[in-house]
Amino acid sequence: MSQAQAPEPRTTLDPERVAHWLARHPDFFVGREGLLQQLKVPHPQTQGAISLLERLVHDLRERAETAEWRLEHLLETARHNEAQYQRTRSLILALLEAENVDALGEALSTQLSERFRTQAVALWLDSPHDGSAVQPPQMRLDDSTRATLEELLDGHNSRCTQLSREAWRTLLPHSEPPESSGSCAVTRLTMGEPLGYLLLASQESEHFRATLDTLFTDYLGEIVGRLLIRLDTAHARRD
Repeated sequence: MSQAQAPEPRTTLDPERVAHWLARHPDFFVGREGLLQQLKVPHPQTQGAISLLERLVHDLRERAETAEWRLEHLLETARHNEAQYQRTRSLILALLEAENVDALGEALSTQLSERFRTQAVALWLDSPHDGSAVQPPQMRLDDSTRATLEELLDGHNSRCTQLSREAWRTLLPHSEPPESSGSCAVTRLTMGEPLGYLLLASQESEHFRATLDTLFTDYLGEIVGRLLIRLDTAHARRD
């Protein structure tokens, strides 16, 4: 009597091969919609299971919400950039209208205060460009003040950093100092030769935090430097 043959082991399909086959046949479920209802997948937020169709709806809703958030973020960035452009445009136009260094300093102080929440401004220059007495925010630069400003710059051309109460009193004597410490953005004014320094300050210690980019400060410093040269040249021609 022959021995009974052992049953063949149960075979299963390789999941990777199934996934590959379905990817090559995306129309497999056409006409088999009932099968979709029977398939179960893990719930994305609980330990239970939901149908494949419910999971697809859930994923599509999440994607729609993510796309909506990204669109809103892009629109908000666009609105911010538009507002920044308008503020910068008004500032530059006001500076271009200045007829002398005093008017330039006044335009800087007014525009930066009204449009950029800058509470104090100082324009430290090597010498008065029109030979007259200076008035804030224009200040006469000396070796001691230069050393203080260079210490703030710490080897950079422009820098955002905290400003102690003592340094505020030295660099912004025409403005009320903060109770403890504020913050500032300082840039060196050079146009082939040293001209001075432009200092923007806030009583808020994090307004000009060290991690801020100095692109705007660099740009403003370049504009002010060119205007100082132009005003100095125009004054020399009048003499």
